[in-house]
Amino acid sequence: MWGLEYFSFRDLWSPVFMVFMMVVGVLYTFVVGPWRTHFAGNATVPLKRQITFLLAVILLYFVHGGPLSLLGHLMFTFHMTDMAISYFVVPPMLLYSIPDWLWKWTFNRPFWRPLRVFTNPVVALFLFNLMFSFYHMPDIHDWVMTHYRVHALFYFLLLIAAMLNWWQVHCPVAEWAPLTPLRRLGFIFLNGLLLTPACVMIIFAGQPLFAVYSDPNVWAKAMGYCVSGDPSALLAKFKGPSFFNMMSIRDDQQLGGIIMKFLQEFINIGALFIVFMKWYKQDRAREDDPSLDDAAEIV
Repeated sequence: MWGLEYFSFRDLWSPVFMVFMMVVGVLYTFVVGPWRTHFAGNATVPLKRQITFLLAVILLYFVHGGPLSLLGHLMFTFHMTDMAISYFVVPPMLLYSIPDWLWKWTFNRPFWRPLRVFTNPVVALFLFNLMFSFYHMPDIHDWVMTHYRVHALFYFLLLIAAMLNWWQVHCPVAEWAPLTPLRRLGFIFLNGLLLTPACVMIIFAGQPLFAVYSDPNVWAKAMGYCVSGDPSALLAKFKGPSFFNMMSIRDDQQLGGIIMKFLQEFINIGALFIVFMKWYKQDRAREDDPSLDDAAEIV
């Protein structure tokens, strides 16, 4: 399909990464299942939260090791789809599915105290958005995409930054929640605002910005990190980055920027709705029962 039959099983499915993600999924089911008795406050994790974690793992695998990862090297549209899934869909799924007692067990240790500055809402907000925007500066993007170790490390750090960013919106540990509901709404709004310049630059650029998707030689070098054999052979087969011949390079770039902005706004609207409804329900509950603690936080 779409010419993907020219790639090997290893190219399409990254077996080593597949096994790693399977191990992560199995380990999670044991930790929240039979092994949870070894943790303090080991409340039962509902099935829907366990399924959410497994779905998050599957999504991460597909966008970083499965066919979507390969497609992201072939078209900028798929690259931006991968980025949206990785950093706007998966992080809130992980925060929702990992129980509070596991977060406490992990981070209630002196070792983490010097790093708690990164959980500050202002730091988390700018850290993620600056890293994401910095990465999509054309020269930086091309350099990262053509240096495998830097590419892998940067994507991992960006996932951590995304988790810290979403931590402000859906803090899984009630007593660690850094923001009131009203401030969470403002935080979500600022997230959408700060990412807009990078998306606008990509969407309205008058020419292709990224050599990885416009220069055949740079494209072949980047492909060398996700395909076996000599990547230069791809140039003879597919004549460079115009892999699918479905649209021009500029149109592909614009569509990628639109998809990123659309998915980000769609997810932000969902987050705004969820936070607002929880806030509203809590206020109604307090009106019905004045004895409730007015200082209670919404998670």
